Amino acid sequence: MIVLDASVLIAHLDAHDAHHDRAQAALAASGSEELGASSITLAECLVGPARAGRLDRALTALRELGVGELPLAADSATALAQLRAQTSLRLPDCCIVECARRTRASLLTFDDRLAKRAADVGVKLATA
Repeated sequence: MIVLDASVLIAHLDAHDAHHDRAQAALAASGSEELGASSITLAECLVGPARAGRLDRALTALRELGVGELPLAADSATALAQLRAQTSLRLPDCCIVECARRTRASLLTFDDRLAKRAADVGVKLATA
């Protein structure tokens, strides 16, 4: 499984995003690998389409891409607090790192700081 960060999903959904082509290439290269994103990450990437009145179109694009929603586990609060304290990442970034750790998945992100901190706590990075 590859867990996707909001930076990748936002770029995928917005043809004008500076990383759109990079997102398209990375997602195409994922082949038959299962794709997922935390509920928080999905919410982050859907704010723009919701504001623009294109929420249904964005949801359809995510469904067609095959992105599964990865809910946070019921006991995630402690793990998230420890990740935040250890990495100084924002809580939404901690959510995606925790999902990748919990599912033993690779993380795909365009955020260099997030990638470094995730690698520091043992999360494998997918090639972007």
